[in-house]
This record gives sequence, structure tokens and C-alpha cells, in this order.
Amino acid sequence: MDTLPPPFTRREFLTAMTAATATAGLASTAIAAASPAPASGLAAAAGRRIDCQSHLFCPELVALMEKRQADPRVFTRDGVRIVKMGDWLRKIPPHYMDVDAKLAAMDAAGIAMTALSINDPGPEWFGTDGPSVAQLLNDFIAGVVRRHPTRFFGLCVLPLQDMRASLTELDRCVHTLGMKGILLYTNLAGRFPDELEFRPLFARAAELDIPVLLHPAKPITTDLVKEYEMTSTLGNMFDNTIALTRLIMSGLLDEFPQLKLVCPHLGGTLPYIVGRLDHQVQVLKRGPRNLTRAPSEYLRSIWLDVVSPLPLAIKFGHDFIGEDRLLYSSDHPWVDPSLIVQCVHDAGLSAGAEEKIFSRNARQLFRL
Repeated sequence: MDTLPPPFTRREFLTAMTAATATAGLASTAIAAASPAPASGLAAAAGRRIDCQSHLFCPELVALMEKRQADPRVFTRDGVRIVKMGDWLRKIPPHYMDVDAKLAAMDAAGIAMTALSINDPGPEWFGTDGPSVAQLLNDFIAGVVRRHPTRFFGLCVLPLQDMRASLTELDRCVHTLGMKGILLYTNLAGRFPDELEFRPLFARAAELDIPVLLHPAKPITTDLVKEYEMTSTLGNMFDNTIALTRLIMSGLLDEFPQLKLVCPHLGGTLPYIVGRLDHQVQVLKRGPRNLTRAPSEYLRSIWLDVVSPLPLAIKFGHDFIGEDRLLYSSDHPWVDPSLIVQCVHDAGLSAGAEEKIFSRNARQLFRL
């Protein structure tokens, strides 16, 4: 998710979102939140908040991509590095690779600990070099965790174009590097993770009892949303929605009922439209015949993170899935962590629900 562009400052954006929430019936909460809490107030909560989605670009991989002639590659324009994947261009400012900058953002938002993962592209985009790229990326994340063991825990990425190498790397990441989960892209160089060849990954994740976190990659809809710079706004959310819906419809959650699956950004658009999916499957009999529950019931069995800069959306996510399966995340460096903290506050939830969202649910899920 991209950072907010001018002319809006974070304060102005929060004020606008608060006004929208008030219009929907949360006025009493919104009035008190018209100005964001000062950094000192946010930092006072340090020791409680856990951020379940935060990213760093790996400098070594950026340097390697600068030498590549084929995508994904990195070039420099106007002094700024840019990663290129077809028509998808993403800037890499220096602080996107800076651990100290991330720690400062965490401190300002009162974040005690962060689940750290790379920024895409993932190993699946590097062909036969995928296994070595995965090792490079996972060693990088593990190195940051070793230097700051009380502030970070790691999520690994896997070269899923090679399942044998992926399972070997997963075992290394969990047993040797101490990784706490898997970052799984919503599409794997254009393929969806529900496809049968990826089932051994889910079987091993369930066996190891570690969470699998979906995360948008280069969206499959890039060509449809590149105008007006809608790739992150719509493309990423559609990737979340399509990948998660396919996983549910595939029967994967019946095959591996103990699987711990997490979807970011409040599940894309799926919670909002899942009633239509239930009707299609259960009434019109469109879709798979082997599901044992309504699609909405499968959806309620996963975890959602709250990266959505709209308090009303967070409130809806809470009402739909419950306070036990929501996780605070920031999506830093693309989003200011304090923005999402404030949006959770502005959603008008109980103190107990906030405590679960900000820390308790993550501690239980990742066994921290």
C-alpha cells in the first residue's frame, strides 16, 4: 500500500476519515479523535502493540536486481531506485531498507515487536535462482532479528516454483533461523496458491503449526488498474480477495483444518461481498460441491489484519469476524504505523477488543 500523497497530510487524512466514520454513526468516538494522538501518547503504549505486517527491502537483492537485464530488475531515476516488474514500478527510497528508520517508526507508534518480512518481488520471480534468492532473503531477515531479538520476529519466503527446495528451506527457516511464519504471495508469478502443486506447503505449515500470511504480489489485474495509479488501491485488494476466495473454495481449509491462515487488509473485499458468495454456493449451487460449510464460515475461521485507513471498515471487520481474529498491522514502510493505530482507536471498540487486536491475538497466534 502506498504512502499518502500530497496535498493530504496524515493529520488531514485522519480528520477526513474520522468525519466519514461519524457520518456512519460513530460520532462520539470520531469527535474525540479529530486530531491524532501525539507521538508521546502512542509511544506510552510501548510494550503492548505487536505489528503483524511490516517490510524491508533486502539491500543485497536490490543490488542483484540492479545487474539484471530482465524483470524483476532495479534502475535509478532522478536519484531514486525503482523496482520494475513489467508495467509495475515501485520506488525504493533509502529508508525502505533502513532498520533504524523502522525502529524509530515503531517507537513513535508504541509498537513493541514487529513481524518482519521482505518486500516483493519474492523468490518465485527468479526462475532457477529462486532457491538461492530465498536463502538470501531469509538470511537477511534472520540477521535483523538476531541483532534486535526483542523487537522483531521473522516471516520467511519460499521458492515455490520448486516445492522440494521450498520444504527444505521452510524447515531451515523454522528450525535453524527461528522464523515464526510464512509470507505467501497472493499470486506466485501469476499462479494461485490454491493450485494442487502447492498443497505440500500447507501440509507442512499445518504440521509445524506456523501461520501462513497471504500478501499481495504484483497484481494479476495490473493491466486493468494501472491507469490513475490504482494498482495498490484496487489491484492489491483484488489479489487479496481472489486468492483468499480460491483458497476457501478449493476445500483447503477442510483438508487442513488446523491451518493458521492470515489475510491482510481486512480480507480485501471478501467480508463485504461474502453474502453473495454464500448465496451462489448454497442456493444457486454454483461452485464446488464438496464444501462442508458456508464460505462465510470458512472466512470466520481465519485471521484478518486491520491495515485499512478507515475506522468504519475496521469496525465492520470486528463485527463480522470477532475480536479474537483481528490483528494490528501497519504495512510499514508504505503506511505510517500511527495511522492504523489511530484508526483502530477511532473504530469505537471496547478496551478489551483493542487489547486483543494490538497484542494478545498476535502473541497467541505466533506463540510469542
